Amino acid sequence: MSDRLRFAMAQLNLLVGDVSGNTDSVVTAAHEARDQLGAALVCFPELTLTGYPPDDLLLRPDFIEAVEKGIDRIAADTRGITVIVGAPILEQGRLYNAALVIQNGAVIARYAKHELPTYGVFDDLRYFSPGEAACVVNIEGCRVGVTICEDAWHPGPVEAATQAGADLIVNLNASPFDQYKGTARQSVLRERIAESARPILYCNMAGGQDEVVYDGGSCAFDGRGDLMVRAPRFDTGVFPVDLQRIHGAWTPLEGAIDPELSPEAVVYEALVWGVRDYVQKNRFPSVVIGLSGGIDSALVACIAADALGPERVHCLMMPSRYTSEMSHSDAAAIVKALGVRYDIMAIQGMFEAYTHALAPVFDGRPVDVTEENLQSRIRGALLMAVSNKLGGLVLATGNKSEMAVGYATLYGDMVGGFSPLKDIFKTEVYRLARYRNTQGQVIPENVLTRPPSAELAPDQKDSDSLPDYAVLDAILAAYVEEDARIDEIVERGHDRAVIERVVRLLHRNEYKRRQAAPGVKVTTKAFGRDRRYPITSGFGRESG
Repeated sequence: MSDRLRFAMAQLNLLVGDVSGNTDSVVTAAHEARDQLGAALVCFPELTLTGYPPDDLLLRPDFIEAVEKGIDRIAADTRGITVIVGAPILEQGRLYNAALVIQNGAVIARYAKHELPTYGVFDDLRYFSPGEAACVVNIEGCRVGVTICEDAWHPGPVEAATQAGADLIVNLNASPFDQYKGTARQSVLRERIAESARPILYCNMAGGQDEVVYDGGSCAFDGRGDLMVRAPRFDTGVFPVDLQRIHGAWTPLEGAIDPELSPEAVVYEALVWGVRDYVQKNRFPSVVIGLSGGIDSALVACIAADALGPERVHCLMMPSRYTSEMSHSDAAAIVKALGVRYDIMAIQGMFEAYTHALAPVFDGRPVDVTEENLQSRIRGALLMAVSNKLGGLVLATGNKSEMAVGYATLYGDMVGGFSPLKDIFKTEVYRLARYRNTQGQVIPENVLTRPPSAELAPDQKDSDSLPDYAVLDAILAAYVEEDARIDEIVERGHDRAVIERVVRLLHRNEYKRRQAAPGVKVTTKAFGRDRRYPITSGFGRESG
């Protein structure tokens, strides 16, 4: 029996519901781990065969039958290496979120996830029953304990595996990205290691799935909590972990450790990954973007070009009489730097035709926000027409600050099939734009420095309707992401009247957010699966 072993972590980009394709990916990765890396074991992410989250697909008998066929195929096609793969299994009428240990053509052990989360984007208890038993398997003299994702965030499952004799813990994950998750994961894993004195191999999923991005970063820690191996974030592959038995204890040896990314880089990469996978997995040939010359659409154009290549990005400038010459020149500079397709469609004539048609109904009523929204809705109609004719997916350009307080037009600038900046506060938009310019100057300095404006009325500025974005974003972050009380936010130095106004706007505009396109989750509480509030509600609308 050798004192050296090689395990492998398969960090895969999977497609929810594509059981056959995901099974192919498992077999290919297992062959790579066996034939090219010489690994004795390869582990895969949580629910590998279904992708995550499969949601109500799990309720379909034919879907579970497809999974069972996939398991049989993996068993038949991966001899010569032990495979630990995530899949749902149905036993005695109960469905489990499971890890299957496959060796020499057969499933030799099963582990059912103990801790089933229901917070944030998770809804495991809707589908799965919790497991209770530990699972420890012998891999060439190394006793491997198996756990799944949330199990590592609680002491019980790792402790149970340790008591069952595990030398090392393998944790299968579909852990969604947020901008703080990398640090949180390491902290939690070190807590489990401190309690158990056992090394942990953490295998995470990679890729985008609707609003969620899985950022990879699979890693291995030794029994002291030292990081020994870390795979790249926002990449796929099969990554080796070499183990050695020293004084009877197995420990990972130091291997490749991918460097940390800056806070701006990690968020930007998540946005690029999310857009790329949403477009490609849904088989759109290209994207269409309304480019205004402002900061939001400029950043979306950069993200799209980086995600898909400039040849698959089509930008439309749709000026009205309120569109400044600076917006014209800045938009032209952006598309020239990116190398994307660019068309100009003036909307003034269309706007006049609409107002003429509406004149009998609007007679005697002053011009107000209705006319502003009409311009936005004309642009939305043009974007959707181009999308219908040419097949590209419209990317909405609104940000989280605007969506929070309703500073967005239904069927206008909210038009789109995907919203890259949906979880990005306005102040973060500026930081990300400046970061993107460090990778190559694309966004003109004018766009970064001039006051933001929707340009729907003469001399209009966002600050005419909203608090300064630095103030607004701080209030929103506290109230939305931390669930802070108004009194607590006042104690942080904010004006009570401003806070109460922001809170009223937030609650009043739930109906708009419910109709908004999905977008990439990057914070701890995105508008979408993370935050489920009623549309019809009295809370927060009056007193704040």
